[in-house]
Amino acid sequence: MWKGRFTQDTSSLVQQFGESVSYDWRLFPHDIAGSIAHARAQKTAGLLTDEEFSAIEKGLLSIRSDIESGQFEFKTSLEDIHMNIESELTRRIGAAGAKLHTARSRNDQVATDTRLYCRAQIDSLIDGIRGLQRALVDRADTYAASVMPGYTHLQRGQPVTAGHHFLAYVEMLERDASRLHDARRRLNVCPLGSGALAGSTINLDRKAIAAELGFDDVTTNSMDAIADRDYIAEILFAISLCGVHLSRLSEDLILWCSAEFAFASLADAHTTGSSLMPQKKNPDVCELTRGKSGRLLGNLVAILTTIKGLPLTYNRDLQEDKEPLFDSIDTLHLTLAVNTEMILALQLREDVCARAAADPMLLATDLADDLVKQGVPFRQAHELVGKAVAASIASQTPLDQLDLRSISEQYRTDSAEIFDLSRALRSRTNPGCPNPSIVREQVKRWQDHLGSNQAS
Repeated sequence: MWKGRFTQDTSSLVQQFGESVSYDWRLFPHDIAGSIAHARAQKTAGLLTDEEFSAIEKGLLSIRSDIESGQFEFKTSLEDIHMNIESELTRRIGAAGAKLHTARSRNDQVATDTRLYCRAQIDSLIDGIRGLQRALVDRADTYAASVMPGYTHLQRGQPVTAGHHFLAYVEMLERDASRLHDARRRLNVCPLGSGALAGSTINLDRKAIAAELGFDDVTTNSMDAIADRDYIAEILFAISLCGVHLSRLSEDLILWCSAEFAFASLADAHTTGSSLMPQKKNPDVCELTRGKSGRLLGNLVAILTTIKGLPLTYNRDLQEDKEPLFDSIDTLHLTLAVNTEMILALQLREDVCARAAADPMLLATDLADDLVKQGVPFRQAHELVGKAVAASIASQTPLDQLDLRSISEQYRTDSAEIFDLSRALRSRTNPGCPNPSIVREQVKRWQDHLGSNQAS
């Protein structure tokens, strides 16, 4: 494609080093859609006859069909998906194919293709997030009133319900979906027509091209349009943070499924055994999810490192944007799917959770709150309960069986009623609390929001 300027063939090592078609081939449907829209604008501008446009469109659609069926031969000597398609188009239809690249560069072509690809993948990722949310809501519905300890510092803190715990991850995933949706809105402007960096003296109708491709508008600065990879960094950040949330969920499940906790069990279909220890049942899906979050973070760092020192506009370094993008999208797609399946099959051991939550120490804060209701300043109440806890530990007497009046006459004579778990949860009536009634309300809200009462 640049034989007019160069007198030597490209070194085979340089071809191997610089080719991208081995991975950017997946842009083919977007490259073809962009080329058809570009050709239509050329026809409108009088650069193509009706017959030439028809030949280009039919030729591109036949190439798309061949790629989809696995019949297309990609050539690394042609570097990328763009030149593979253009070269084959010209071979198939002749001179009209050689006119297609008029008034565009591979720079604005790849920027357009990548935006179209990202837009489609965001929609698919959001669907995957919704599926996992539905699975978590399903578990929250089943275990809305199942009491278990809530933790800070991995130490038992206060009682919650398992339903409330599952819904915490639904909230996180909602923010992930929102970030992806927000990134989609920002990326949905069309750079085609920006040329190599300064547009073209052959002016096509950019807005018509953008409308055909489903963009909201066109970019307004040709140099920025060519150099911009913010949308890729933004998507990789959203994916990375979603991966972090899935990693935290995995860590909870790994703990819950350990013999030390024994709060939950995963289906055999989502665990593995040991090649040596026949008794083992390992939560490999959770561990791989936790591990892959590091990979997602690495891809984010890779793209930020690539673009941080680049002068305007296009530099070949930007070819390195695709492999991290493709890898992160593929990784998150599969991670969401397998976690959805695993969560739907998860079983909570409610009896074990209830025994752990029956520890009266979990209601020490409620005891302090009760003192406050009697007019005791909170700091003093905190100290009085701290003394009761110390006495409980020293005497090995459960906190709910301790003679609290012997510690302070400020305790009520019937303070023992504070240690009723059901009462304690019901007394939490503020929005966002683990009161089972509130949890069920939230389950219903999420079912309505997600559009189905059934997990997908």
